Amino acid sequence: MQGSFQVKQALAYILAQLKDVDEQTIGVILEILRNKKVRDCIGFLLDIENQRQSEGQILQQVGNFTPADSEQKLSVFGNDIKLITEVFKKLTDHDFNYKDFSTEEREESTLSLIQSIKDNRRIIKFLQFLVQLTSIDETFIQCGSNSLYLLIWMKVDLRSKNFENIKIQNTSLVGANFCRCNFSGSQFNNVNINGMNLNGALLFNCKWNNLKIHQINQYNGHKSSVSSVCFSPDGTMLASGSGNSYSDNCIRLWNVKTGQQKAKLDGHTNCVLSVCFSPDGNALASCSRDKSIRLWDVKTRKKIAIIDGHTSIANQVCFSPDGNTLASGSDDNSIRLWDVKTQQQKAQLDGHTSDVSSISISPDGNTLASGGFRQIRLWDIKTGQQKSQLYCYNGIVLSICFSPDGNTLASCGVSRYGNGDMDIRLWDVKTGQQKAQLDGRTSKVCSVCISPDGNTLASGGNREIWLWDIKTGQQKARLYGHSSTVYQVCFSPDGNKLASSSNDKSIRLWDVKTNYQTTELDGHTNEVYSVFFSPDGNTLASCSCDKSIRLWDVKTGQQKAKLNGHTSFVYSVCISPDGNTLASCSCDKSIRLWDVKTGQQKAKLDGHTGNVYSVCFSHDGNTLASGSDDKSIRLWDVKTGQQKAKLDGHTHFVYSVCFSLDGNTLASGSSDQYIRLWDVKTGQQKAKLDGHEHYVRSICFSPDGNTLASGSDDKSIRLWDVKTGQQKAKLDGHTHSVYSVCFSPDGNTLASGSSDCSIRLWDVKTGQQKAKLDGHTGNVYSVCFSPDGNTLASGSSDCSIRLWDGKTEQEIKFSDKNYNDILAQFKAPLFQNNPLPFSNYSILVISQEIILEASGTLIFQGEFINHQGKDLKHLFKSKGSCFLEDLKQK
Repeated sequence: MQGSFQVKQALAYILAQLKDVDEQTIGVILEILRNKKVRDCIGFLLDIENQRQSEGQILQQVGNFTPADSEQKLSVFGNDIKLITEVFKKLTDHDFNYKDFSTEEREESTLSLIQSIKDNRRIIKFLQFLVQLTSIDETFIQCGSNSLYLLIWMKVDLRSKNFENIKIQNTSLVGANFCRCNFSGSQFNNVNINGMNLNGALLFNCKWNNLKIHQINQYNGHKSSVSSVCFSPDGTMLASGSGNSYSDNCIRLWNVKTGQQKAKLDGHTNCVLSVCFSPDGNALASCSRDKSIRLWDVKTRKKIAIIDGHTSIANQVCFSPDGNTLASGSDDNSIRLWDVKTQQQKAQLDGHTSDVSSISISPDGNTLASGGFRQIRLWDIKTGQQKSQLYCYNGIVLSICFSPDGNTLASCGVSRYGNGDMDIRLWDVKTGQQKAQLDGRTSKVCSVCISPDGNTLASGGNREIWLWDIKTGQQKARLYGHSSTVYQVCFSPDGNKLASSSNDKSIRLWDVKTNYQTTELDGHTNEVYSVFFSPDGNTLASCSCDKSIRLWDVKTGQQKAKLNGHTSFVYSVCISPDGNTLASCSCDKSIRLWDVKTGQQKAKLDGHTGNVYSVCFSHDGNTLASGSDDKSIRLWDVKTGQQKAKLDGHTHFVYSVCFSLDGNTLASGSSDQYIRLWDVKTGQQKAKLDGHEHYVRSICFSPDGNTLASGSDDKSIRLWDVKTGQQKAKLDGHTHSVYSVCFSPDGNTLASGSSDCSIRLWDVKTGQQKAKLDGHTGNVYSVCFSPDGNTLASGSSDCSIRLWDGKTEQEIKFSDKNYNDILAQFKAPLFQNNPLPFSNYSILVISQEIILEASGTLIFQGEFINHQGKDLKHLFKSKGSCFLEDLKQK
């Protein structure tokens, strides 16, 4: 009988029968089913006596009525129950209750379904009801799972919801925002959780198995860029090399299964650029900017030898398949072959006229490939003679890799001038001819690696990893997670895992066999310079180095509009007090005014002769102020678009401008280290505030207008008395430049963003730091409070926007007393000196990158296993989750 109703009745038609059902009826029925612990919902609702009891309970909860009204209401409620029961019966025989609706082949029909139901609140309420029903009646597990998938697709706000004991299977929850939700007792099976936001969520006694997620682990420990990664031949160990001219010039060995560091090998005096295991796994070779090559005993962690010979930076090392020869490439233009046992040089291959940036030895050990400026060379290892030369790039060949059968060579390169030829190429080793060119990246590619089965090519570049089908040349997947350049990618011996190293100091491990579902995410593709709330707090505006302005729905984090027009970096945005106009300024020297509702450009204000860094509306919305690197401040008539005044006085760039609440005073901050106060009516300077020892990046008036806050490259925040011009306080804590400051609407809290990647909250009265919000992996350029003060937005060079919920954890409602009892254990005297490592601030991340977010997630006695049987506990820990049982043991 399965699927019989699908032919007769479409799912949209079935759900449409509920379009007039009272939402409160749906809620009460769920409560009745849950309280009575019903396992057969249809059987329960078909029982006449149960129907009458349910009708009475609904009537009691809805309100007091006259006898006549009560009879009418009972009739309506009774009809609602019958409709819901009838829909249940139809759904049990529909594909919706048997098949996974998140599959790619169902995408078109799913979109059509969403279009027909997305505007009906009652149907959306019923879908939420079906999700909750999975905790009661197992008959509807797939039905509820598909419902949750639809709710996510429709961008329904699912934050801070109670999902206790739900059972979800065979679906995709990619990109779901479950911030501060309660998933205690829930069971997941065969669910794609890529990009889920679980920040601040409660996960007690969960059983999540057979999970699909690309990122298996994140190894943090290096204090500098990680240049190289390599798997041991048995796949149990990962080696990584890191460093710069000043620190962390080391190699670290990691346990692949647990993610724990096994050893740290010190000796190199500069950045470790390449690491490579010997074929038997007993030795590790490394090379460095210090020109040396080192051999290490993997078991004892001791140095075997230092091999000197190169006269410049040694870029890469590679073992021959038999383990007897080690090859190295250097900036001294040479390739050298070394006898591993004696550490003596066997041969020197000369021919390159510039740096040898990459080398690779074929699987049969007969051929060595080398990459340099504009060319790849193939060498006969036995004779040392060059076999062929491939001219390919208008720049440097950064990485090369042989296929397992030795017939194909993959390469990637980048133009010496930073543009053009940013591609991946496949070459026929025998003929030297190019077989294919893989395009699709938006930035340079630093590394390529072919999987052991020869079917997949991985490439790493600017913050992302791409997986390609070698036969077709088509992109298979994009892996997001790194916040900076990916320097190297490396497949595990079994081909199931991929390791990546990055400039963001982390190593990440990915599951490349996961059934990946591509999700189109929109978001800034470059640094976010400014964020600003609309007066009603429902919309957030942002601007970026990607030249665009974007408007976001604050509740869901979804993009509402993208405003294009500027021809260069957009530095600042500001929304008028009436919420109708958005102002933006740019490196293209212009200011533009936009209609917030339509997204259309209303006016373009020209006059500045340099980059315009800041714009600010007066509180009546009639005047716009702007600051520029032409050293001037300009005042504009918003209605006419005409310049009203030009304020001169600063001797260097004007980074920030801000109106006082009464509109009579304008403050400006500059790289001349001064803050100036101006009389808006006369255009005359009223005061000059001296105190900062470096550029003044940001200024902000307190709501009462009596205090001015400023942030500077001298790492300090200062509070000034506006009337006297005297410094009231100096707030120290940030370890790098302070780019942005913003007062809360009540004036009691000051938020600051810095290039130390943190946001800090300060008590304005005492000058003490109240909180430090971590999460961004790049400079925090902008912070802004919502009008009600409950949300803080931040924009960063990591290309993301984060929304921070300032409410306390009391917002989570624990319906089961057991959870309260468990949590109470961690507030006992035993833990008074070991506080819970989580913040009261939940985070919603608006980003093009799809990554798991689990900061401040509380987990107790849960199972989180991926589809390969690997425990994801260490991944959750690396994301900032707290496993309470671990804390208790400590």
